[in-house]
Amino acid sequence: MNASFSLAPGFHAVVIGGAGDIGAAIANLFCDLGATVKATGVDDNDIARTVLKPRPGLQIAALDVTSDEAVASFAFRHERVDALINCAGILARDKEYEIDTFTKVLDVNLVGTFRTCMAFRSALAKSKGAIVNIASMNATLALPRIPAYCASKGGVVMLTKALALAWAEEGIRVNAVAPGYIETAINAAGRSDLAHYQRIADRTAFKRWGRPEDVAGAVAFLCMPASQYATGTVVAVDGGFLAG
Repeated sequence: MNASFSLAPGFHAVVIGGAGDIGAAIANLFCDLGATVKATGVDDNDIARTVLKPRPGLQIAALDVTSDEAVASFAFRHERVDALINCAGILARDKEYEIDTFTKVLDVNLVGTFRTCMAFRSALAKSKGAIVNIASMNATLALPRIPAYCASKGGVVMLTKALALAWAEEGIRVNAVAPGYIETAINAAGRSDLAHYQRIADRTAFKRWGRPEDVAGAVAFLCMPASQYATGTVVAVDGGFLAG
């Protein structure tokens, strides 16, 4: 394999929110590529539900990204980190107009991403590593039932750009991937409406919803030498939904 499209020996990735569907696909791909991976879920119940299966090189731990102390302690236990992937996220349809819910969504999706970036900054500077934040199509295309989610993902995009500029001198690259409609547990109920499912599929260029694995490939690429000149960018993985 061309070295530009591979991971260095001993490569270690931390996948925050790796217990989720997209996070699990990312963690599995890194393992397939020869990396060791530490994935997280919010708590033991979240980990018990994950589709991630035990395999060599993979560890799963509980982490509450809304806790400064927990994030700092978690990061301190890592000696080498080559990639930090931030894909912990929540939404609460129709409830995000309640201020407490709005604040919670931002604390997980946006502030949580900032917490982990800050906590792993020194380790990533040592390895000249990469951060990939999982944004969303909804950073660009708003939906009325999830104002906090849309605001948080818009914030993730701008945080990505700001950190890319701030940390370039340290050798840290910071990019984001913005998925479109991906088949995950979070939208399982909506996908049960076949008319809704088909409307979304028909809007894409490929006439289908995405799969978590479709997102994982873009994330891995942004952590490889082949993407060494890419920072502060947002890669859309939406099947062409926003193209037309």
